[in-house]
Amino acid sequence: MDRIAIVVVCDFAHVNGGGAQVALTSACELARRGHSVFLFAAVGPIDPRLSHAGVHVICTNQYEILTNPNRIAAAIQGVWNRDAASAMEVLLRPLDARQTIVHIHGWVKAISSSIIPVILRHGARFVVTIHDYATACPNGGFFNYVSGQSCHLKPLSAACITTNCDSRNYAQKLWRVARHYAQIGPGRFPKDVCHFISISEFSRSLIERHLPSKARLYNIGNPIDIEQLPSPRLSSRFPFVVVGRLSLDKGPLIAAEAARRAGQELKFIGDGFLKSEIESKYPEFKITGWMSREGVQQELAGARALVFPSLWYEVQPLVVLEAAALGIPAVVADTSAARDSVIDGETVSRW
Repeated sequence: MDRIAIVVVCDFAHVNGGGAQVALTSACELARRGHSVFLFAAVGPIDPRLSHAGVHVICTNQYEILTNPNRIAAAIQGVWNRDAASAMEVLLRPLDARQTIVHIHGWVKAISSSIIPVILRHGARFVVTIHDYATACPNGGFFNYVSGQSCHLKPLSAACITTNCDSRNYAQKLWRVARHYAQIGPGRFPKDVCHFISISEFSRSLIERHLPSKARLYNIGNPIDIEQLPSPRLSSRFPFVVVGRLSLDKGPLIAAEAARRAGQELKFIGDGFLKSEIESKYPEFKITGWMSREGVQQELAGARALVFPSLWYEVQPLVVLEAAALGIPAVVADTSAARDSVIDGETVSRW
């Protein structure tokens, strides 16, 4: 029997977030187990771990939509990426559909839904891991970035389309709506997809009703690559730590205000457009910027607790699991999947 070919799809060929980390780690581990593994991506650079593990990388070497200086080209690419569709067709053509599995982790930031009809025509079995809510929500988060609150509107309803919920402007929201219509129309997603992976019970409860009736949904939590350590000696002298993007939906301003009122030291590990506002309003708190995974783990190991104040419906925040593996408690918002990873009053205090 021929070896199974596994095609892992991710917008990025390097780790720049939780979804990419899971995609690349799984590709490497599958290759080490003897499978023929391909990583299909749009944005470089290519993580050197992939070649070391024997993963074949197909990268279209395109911009992420957000960073493309040609905004017209970016808009077209985001709605329907013809180059990605062509590259996927070239990749799948020599592969036996009966011995091929395609696992999609992410496509909305560069690849687009253009690859899905190509996979369906080829006949390979494929599954989609739900790392966000782009399956149903035009902005991918069930979150109104203008009001700073979760959104309960029906996706693509008149109320949804006429509401400016985008983090940039209403024109960007309308572009997202156009992209979503392309996704559910010529992209045939999710209507013609049968298999999905949810990574938390919390996210499953939100997304399940938006999937086709024939869909099969499997619960498989994201893995973390970290050595589990015995609980460290904690001290009130250690700082509380926030890890992640400094943006409205992540709640860093709430964490900063809470720490100031409680008279506690707080450290931010990350970066984002709220950095200057935090530095201006809360100069007593340190912002380290982005750090390597090893650097983040060192900071967590010396923390009094992780603070995870995210305002949106996080699907499965890996940093909470990583902190737990290091024996560090967490304070998490009760409105995200972080609550699935903790026992209230034992491993965490909820907000």
